[in-house]
Amino acid sequence: MKVTVDQDLCIASGQCVLTNSEVFDQRDDDGIVVLLTETPPESLSPDVHEAAALCPARAIQVTD
Repeated sequence: MKVTVDQDLCIASGQCVLTNSEVFDQRDDDGIVVLLTETPPESLSPDVHEAAALCPARAIQVTD
């Protein structure tokens, strides 16, 4: 699994961080998503897919 984030699309809603803080974080100054790892372990796959689905800006892409 590979995760990518388009920070230009991010609207800083924080849904991804609430879903999985092991993979996603937010910048302190503006709340834009920060990807902590591009290749999370498969055990986190359900949470990563949920974060992508919940993202209102569709800024998260997951490739299996």
